[in-house]
Amino acid sequence: MAPPDHSAPASTPGPAGPRAARRFELLTLGDELLLGLTANSHLTWIGQQLGRRGVQLARNVTVTDEAAAIAAEVRASWARADVVITTGGLGPTCDDRTREAVAGVLGQKLVFDPAIEHAIAERFRGFGRKMTPNNLKQAYRFERGEVLPNANGTAPGLWVEQDGRVLVMLPGPPNELQPLFTEQVLPRLAKLGLVSDREAYVQLRTAGVGESGLETKLQPIFDRVGDALSVAYCAHQWRVDVRLSSPDGRLAPPALQAVADECAALLGEDFVNYGHDSLAKVAADLLRAQEKTLAIAESCTGGMLANAFTDICGASKFFRGAIVCYSNDLKTQLLSVPDCLLEQHGAVSEECAVALATSVAETLEADYGLAITGFAGPTGGTKDDLVGTIHLGLHSPHGVWSKKLNFTAARTTVKERAVTVAVDWLRRELARVASGAVTPTRRATMIG
Repeated sequence: MAPPDHSAPASTPGPAGPRAARRFELLTLGDELLLGLTANSHLTWIGQQLGRRGVQLARNVTVTDEAAAIAAEVRASWARADVVITTGGLGPTCDDRTREAVAGVLGQKLVFDPAIEHAIAERFRGFGRKMTPNNLKQAYRFERGEVLPNANGTAPGLWVEQDGRVLVMLPGPPNELQPLFTEQVLPRLAKLGLVSDREAYVQLRTAGVGESGLETKLQPIFDRVGDALSVAYCAHQWRVDVRLSSPDGRLAPPALQAVADECAALLGEDFVNYGHDSLAKVAADLLRAQEKTLAIAESCTGGMLANAFTDICGASKFFRGAIVCYSNDLKTQLLSVPDCLLEQHGAVSEECAVALATSVAETLEADYGLAITGFAGPTGGTKDDLVGTIHLGLHSPHGVWSKKLNFTAARTTVKERAVTVAVDWLRRELARVASGAVTPTRRATMIG
């Protein structure tokens, strides 16, 4: 499949990488995106998936549901891109106009496909519901195109190769789009040499060290490797990802991994893992490996800490449960935190955090207890513990500790950072136990 001629020079293909630099454009369709009713998560997710395969999106445009607007943007992208991806507008209702608008741009007819009709009917039958006639709108495909079966919805994806280009049309719901993309679209693109057939970089996940500090620490390694190495940083709440690649292919995958291993050894406990697993997943794997269990007590984070672990498949193997005790009464009633402790030290204190962690571990019969209490803001706080102050408690078979944090940020950010630091603290303790290292000191203070 010959690509269209672009003015930008093509890059030299690397090991298992795309055969040349290709232009990918993404059109995210739907009024709900422009009205702010739905977040444009497709850009983030698809950009991430393509980035892992050595491709950077050249352009993303969010388009209304109007047929003329859709046609205009598809026509513009089709004129300059090698791969055009659209999301949304393939459903059964009157505002789903993408299929018809694109057919006009491609100069293709839409033909009715009985196989799609059968798949839609079977899905309705499985739900015990009657299929309404407007669902048949989804049974049309391009006359010179292919269908991407959708096991999680009624609208299939569509695939067209024409004029040396590829068009990928995906349904809007993320639970439908994402499996289609990973299981069908990426393998097809890799077969055509448009994306790498494996991850194009090695990613190190780090925690507890800032982006600038991380670069300062690792730069001597990168300087020694030279310009064959490309380094990129991506900062998140309390953690930073480092991506190592060799766009021109001078460093083969084993050489990249060797550089990553050297970085990991230098970082010590600040190195979390390779790849894309979350901090909670890494901590969960350590819990399972050590055959230990976890219980959680949280106040100001309102269940976010528990959710970080229950998002993991198989959490019941290590996660005993959680108690969200927002009020002081519930701290006393559910977890037996003494009234005198709350009166003397307050609910936002290291004493309360330790009491919560210990009590939830004992109450739910877990090996580890992890607790969060604090002033998330924007109101509250005291002269000693300002808004943004968080106290963590960690109970383990080896002892119990507290940690004080202070974040100057919006309420949601304070909560997110508190959860991230709490999970990372548990990960570090579990890693120390696994390595036989000495446990941390009784108290620790962290300002961030």
